[in-house]
Amino acid sequence: MKPSQKINPKHNNQVRIIGGTHRGRKLNFIHADGLRPTPDSVRERLFNWLGQDLTGQNVLDLFAGSGALGFEAASRHAKQVVMCETNREMTRQLQHLSRELGFSGRLHIHPQDGLAYLKQSAQKFDTVFLDPPFAWQNWTDLWTILQPCLQENASVYIEAGRLPDTPDWLYKHREGGAGQSYFALFYYE
Repeated sequence: MKPSQKINPKHNNQVRIIGGTHRGRKLNFIHADGLRPTPDSVRERLFNWLGQDLTGQNVLDLFAGSGALGFEAASRHAKQVVMCETNREMTRQLQHLSRELGFSGRLHIHPQDGLAYLKQSAQKFDTVFLDPPFAWQNWTDLWTILQPCLQENASVYIEAGRLPDTPDWLYKHREGGAGQSYFALFYYE
């Protein structure tokens, strides 16, 4: 086993899809420094807020990590899910899981920085997941390049060690906390 693939005893390098067509399916992922998958209880609350069915939606998971949020959206019938991840080993694992789950046609994994992806993307998204590493603080630049990529009334989910200041075009709908994370769902106005 490579050092980067050591098991993290806290979450045993596994997440479970909690709803949709692949409900109960366990997904294994490699260990990566700073990786902290969104817990089941938080994902359950988030998808209760979003509604259980994402049929027809274009979804962006800008900091994919374990892929828990993106795979959850695909399981809940999202039309298309785009995941961005900079860790090459994690990207390979996400691609493997996408094929294994049968999501290859509608789940697209980009092995690049999320901001770089947004700068070159002409696509508009209905739902966006923003769950960057705790140390990441480039929110001001993100807001500038994210806004043109949002559909009217898009949902924007943020999970962080401390919720960032948000622009006035994002309206906070719900918020909560779990452990060291805070999370909130916003709507684009």
